[in-house]
Amino acid sequence: MMKNPIIGYVWKFGDDVDTDVIIPGKYLRTKDMQVFAAHAMEGIAPEFAKKVKPGDIIVAGSNFGCGSSREQAELALKHAGIACVVAKSFARIFFRNSINVGLPLMEADIDCQEGDEIKVDLLKGEVTVQGKGTFKGNKLPDFLLQILADGGLVAHRKKIQSEQKE
Repeated sequence: MMKNPIIGYVWKFGDDVDTDVIIPGKYLRTKDMQVFAAHAMEGIAPEFAKKVKPGDIIVAGSNFGCGSSREQAELALKHAGIACVVAKSFARIFFRNSINVGLPLMEADIDCQEGDEIKVDLLKGEVTVQGKGTFKGNKLPDFLLQILADGGLVAHRKKIQSEQKE
C-alpha cells in the first residue's frame, strides 16, 4: 500500500504545529473521516482542505504534531490526501500514530518552498527538491516501513495473523 518514492507538491508549515490546529477539537465528536478531511489544518490554514490535492506533502519545522495523543490529526491528514509529512522533528505520539494509521513520514531538514515538487524516498531516507538537490533524512527502521507498507498497524497485524494460519 505504501508508494515509494512519494512525489508531490509541498504545503509548508513552521514549528510547533499542534494537533488542535491540524483538526480542531469541535470536529472530534464524529468518526466520519470525510469530516476530518474537510477540516484538516483548519486551525492554521483555513483554505487547506479545499485546496489540498491527493499526493501533496506537508513539510514542516520542529515538533510537528505536538499536543494531544488522539489519532484524529493523523487521520485528518491522511484522508485529506496528504501522502507524506516531512518535518525537522515530530512529537513522539504523532510520529507513532502516523505509523499506526499508515501515514508515511520522515524527519529531515530540507530547503523548499510551498508549491515545490519534492520526492520522498522512504527506503533511502532522502528527500529531493526539484532544483535544490537531495537532502538526507532519518530512514525509518525496516519494521516501521513494513507497517506502513501494510497500510498501518491494524492491517499489519491482520496480515501477520493470516500468515500464521497458513
